[in-house]
Amino acid sequence: MDKYDVVVVGGGAAGLAGAQALARFRRRVLVIDSGRPRNAPAEGVHNFLGHDGRPPGELLALGRKELEQYGAEVRPGEVTTITQASSGFKVTLADQTEVEARRLLVTTGLVDELPDITGLAEQWGRGVLHCPYCHGWEVRDQAIGVIATSLMALHQADLFRQLSDNVTLFLHTAPEPSDEEWERLAARGISVVTGEVEAVESTDGRITGVRLTSGKVIPRQALVVAPRFTARADVLTQLGLEPVEMLYGDHVVGTYIPSGQDGATTVPGVWIAGNVADLRAQVVSSAAAGLSAGAAINMDLIAEETREAVNARSTKKNVFDEAYWEERYGSSEKVWSGKPNPQLVTEATPLTPGTALDVGCGEGADAIWLASQGWQVTAVDFSTVALKRAAEHAGDLKIDWQHVDVTDWQPDHGRFDLVSAQFMHLPREPREILYAKLAEAVAPGGSLLIVAHHPRDLETNAPRPNLPDMFFTAEELAAELDPAEWEIATHARPREAVGREGESVTIHDTVLHARKR
Repeated sequence: MDKYDVVVVGGGAAGLAGAQALARFRRRVLVIDSGRPRNAPAEGVHNFLGHDGRPPGELLALGRKELEQYGAEVRPGEVTTITQASSGFKVTLADQTEVEARRLLVTTGLVDELPDITGLAEQWGRGVLHCPYCHGWEVRDQAIGVIATSLMALHQADLFRQLSDNVTLFLHTAPEPSDEEWERLAARGISVVTGEVEAVESTDGRITGVRLTSGKVIPRQALVVAPRFTARADVLTQLGLEPVEMLYGDHVVGTYIPSGQDGATTVPGVWIAGNVADLRAQVVSSAAAGLSAGAAINMDLIAEETREAVNARSTKKNVFDEAYWEERYGSSEKVWSGKPNPQLVTEATPLTPGTALDVGCGEGADAIWLASQGWQVTAVDFSTVALKRAAEHAGDLKIDWQHVDVTDWQPDHGRFDLVSAQFMHLPREPREILYAKLAEAVAPGGSLLIVAHHPRDLETNAPRPNLPDMFFTAEELAAELDPAEWEIATHARPREAVGREGESVTIHDTVLHARKR
């Protein structure tokens, strides 16, 4: 299942603007678009600085092209269900495709529910309008009719009267105006027609008039109605977000989903923008709301990532605790490969077997290999889970498994012919104390073998511990040994490892092999 930082449901101006803000912050973003923009019937978008008059489809195509150059994906489809998941949300499309998202931005817009008048819907977005700011200029000085379904039509009549001195209000199903309202209409020169409207008449795709139920036809060139604006909120209701009604006086003009100023909803991880949140939003304000929501989502992700980084840093501090390793070994049947470390095999093979100390033995692969070569092995670790597993793997081999904390442990002085510490990483101060004790534990003529991650691999693509302070060179270790007492060999020895994408990567091991004189 594909995983994204943010899935945007809805590819209109709000969705694309929010996605672009996120993609420019290197977020992995998917926009799922049903291809049903509310303004599709309109000839052009207006009041969008720099894009005035541009066809809606062309504006969206430009937006998608811009968005994709930042690496975001736009996918046609219909979202059918959204459920909460451990990673955030699971989004299912009509074709049963599923994707995961850490955050959601829903910009599904609204549906314009028009009065049931013959011929009205066919002219919607062209000869039939509702917003004077969106399309009023285009019908200036024409014979305009306002079909009333509520007293909101009086407000529309006032606005369109600014654009034409030939405005007629059809009372249709609206309540009778008050005396004060009649006076206002008369003062503005707005004529009023009583009786219900039956049909919109047109010729060659252009409105010619309004036919009343009485049969009378009033010539008009453009019509204004007030639809009911219903939020497309099906996927949001699945998450527990219910639409609320928006009122104009006592009249319900539509429904919307409430949100905060930046589009945040009451469901953590879910933001909304555009007409699903604001019934009055035009294209430019929807785009601005999408940008604001995108920025808020990015900040929310940054806050989460910062918390995770702090927790990870705290975990790093605990990586040297017994409890950390008990949990790590206990949570898996096998942590390491079960093979001895290659530098141990390379350095110890030429040596004559004697007594050996394996420090930080883990699941026992090194200790088992040494014992199989004839060494008398003492192996220490502070994870009882690892020691138990190591003893089981050793079978009949005689190995002295010891549970110790190396930071407060003193090995026998001068006892071992080989002291091996393979990737025994500690912070600098306790590391220096431990390695000094290990050097003291080496018998005359014996070997001290220390292998660790080399600093040159801090930026390799192979998985490395995110503990840069724990990487060091063999030369740093050698500086702590007296050359009069030790024969010292240091290496940054390369070997092949598997990278994060399965590729072969060359890494380097710090190798110190010091022989006590």
